[in-house]
Amino acid sequence: MKKAFVIIPTYNERENIAKVVPILLETFKQVQNWEMHILVVDDTSPDKTADVAEDFSKKYKNVHLLINKRKAGLGGAYLKGMEKAFGDYKADVVFEFDADLSHDPTKIPLFLEKIDEGYDMVLGSRYIPGGGIPDDWGIDRKFLSVVGNIVIATILTNFTIRDWTGGYRALTREVYESVEPEMHEDKFTGYTFQIAFLHKTVKKGFKIVEVPFKFVDRTIGVSKLGKEYIKNNLIYLFKVRGRELANNRLIKFAITGGIGALVQLLSLSVWRLFLPYEMAVFMSIETAVISNFLLSNLWTFADRKLRASQYPAKFIQFNLASAGSIIIQLVIATLGKNLIGLFDLFRLPIVQITVDTGMIYAVIGILVGMFWNFFAYTTLIWKKPKQRHE
Repeated sequence: MKKAFVIIPTYNERENIAKVVPILLETFKQVQNWEMHILVVDDTSPDKTADVAEDFSKKYKNVHLLINKRKAGLGGAYLKGMEKAFGDYKADVVFEFDADLSHDPTKIPLFLEKIDEGYDMVLGSRYIPGGGIPDDWGIDRKFLSVVGNIVIATILTNFTIRDWTGGYRALTREVYESVEPEMHEDKFTGYTFQIAFLHKTVKKGFKIVEVPFKFVDRTIGVSKLGKEYIKNNLIYLFKVRGRELANNRLIKFAITGGIGALVQLLSLSVWRLFLPYEMAVFMSIETAVISNFLLSNLWTFADRKLRASQYPAKFIQFNLASAGSIIIQLVIATLGKNLIGLFDLFRLPIVQITVDTGMIYAVIGILVGMFWNFFAYTTLIWKKPKQRHE
């Protein structure tokens, strides 16, 4: 029978842990085909939460206690708990669950049904139909939660997930083994752990589903949500998004093209010192093509870098692709002139420049030409290597 562990991180939750364990044990009776366990991970709470959890572990074989000698925080506690559950206890699935009963335990069977259907991670969501947040939350708390999730989805450009910050989750061993090694790159403090773990799971292409639940505010103890919540989350979001954009091939392609344009302009002034204007223009274009070719190979397509023996043939292809972009621009400009015509549209008063349809055709041609170049580079010159199957 498959094993599922409900991990409960605690710090000064003595009264809450005394309530939540019996409720979970009662809920487990509704679960079929799964061997259910509880793992309390206590950060050496001064209020002796561990003593209460230890009493339960002596009474029930499926209640376990793990004590952190040093306060590890939410993320650290979950990682230690997952390591213990998936390692020593050979769990197949773990749950993230709050000690204060903010999470609805009756949803556990539904979570496991989704796992049985083939999902790798199940998220308890407050922001899909059927979910909700407390009506008596202050406007500041509602704003922080609702708008915070919108901001996160916007920065990460992923609106398929509605609740990025929720802490009620179930995940499989496969997700843990894939994501855990990357959770040590940065120090994920507090609730940033939830966003980071989910973001990395999404990026790896795991199958994720949300199920609705209504969040209940704690009635005992003090919330661990502090002012650093916003700061730490924003630091992580902008850092990870910056890394992703820096490694985005399309952005690298655009930067390489911009550098090529600058090389062409600078080299034109140099070539004109030695050659007639027409020849200097041609040589400046070819200089920019060489620059783009080398920079594309070393940076934009570094993961598909060409071998030295491929340079001659691929450089000819690169030139032809670049020529194709020029032809596309000429065709669009010609069609625009003949089918629509050339006429002024408006004048920019600050720089005293009149924008006409010819400029519009040129911009469209450049954009279409760029898409052509990117297509040609990725499918012809720097093709993705074929996967070898054993």
